Amino acid sequence: MNAFLNITREGGIAILTMSQPETRNALTGNTAVEEFVQACADITKDTSIRAVILTAEGPVFSSGGNVKDMLRYQTQQLMPDVIREEYRNGIQRLPKALYNLDVPVIAAINGPAIGAGLDLTCMCDIRIASDKAIFAESFVKVGIVPGDGGAWLLPRAVGASKAAEMAFTGEALTAEQALACGLVSRVVAPDQLMPEALALARKIAANPGAVLRMTKRLLREGERSSLESLLELSAGYQAIAHMTDDHHEAVNAFIEKRPPKFSV
Repeated sequence: MNAFLNITREGGIAILTMSQPETRNALTGNTAVEEFVQACADITKDTSIRAVILTAEGPVFSSGGNVKDMLRYQTQQLMPDVIREEYRNGIQRLPKALYNLDVPVIAAINGPAIGAGLDLTCMCDIRIASDKAIFAESFVKVGIVPGDGGAWLLPRAVGASKAAEMAFTGEALTAEQALACGLVSRVVAPDQLMPEALALARKIAANPGAVLRMTKRLLREGERSSLESLLELSAGYQAIAHMTDDHHEAVNAFIEKRPPKFSV
């Protein structure tokens, strides 16, 4: 089987394409988690990357966990402690890597995002959907709970009430319903999905890389910090930002009424 992720570059933008349409880009029973973790580590080290787009090959964004792979728990009669460790050392490494990635991430959702596939979109900062996309927190439909952090991720994307409705019913949302509840920020025609995602990524990548990473870190910390703690962190980051060449260039460009030329 081919690699799960196809990784390409356009300037300061990294494009991660899930490339196993034959499995509907399932996230388990393959090397998906390992590849995501490695890709996030590589992106973190490469300070020339200022934005990431996550999308998929084929008609499905991701079907989430491979249901056929779940049969193994029955046929091999695995004990609960073994299954627990498989989750901790498997799929749960994905949100730790992707959600905590310092670089802004845009999910370009081309088709159904189901179960862990939906949660994968919630690990990203911005979600753009094709009008062919549907979204379902469908774990309950196969008699399991969100094991990948979905119970933490989804309420932060759509609010507690909508997340509870989705998790308790397992029913799918259309792209327009996802837009209405704030799960995605825009819905576009399928042939406009990547052009829209790239245009947005270029706008992001046009800004200073170090400041983008610090800004994302503040947004992440703001989800779990007190205002006082976040203000302290913001003050420290701001002190760093004020001393960067890119800040000096931005101020001079503003005064001189010209476009800034930021470092690569």
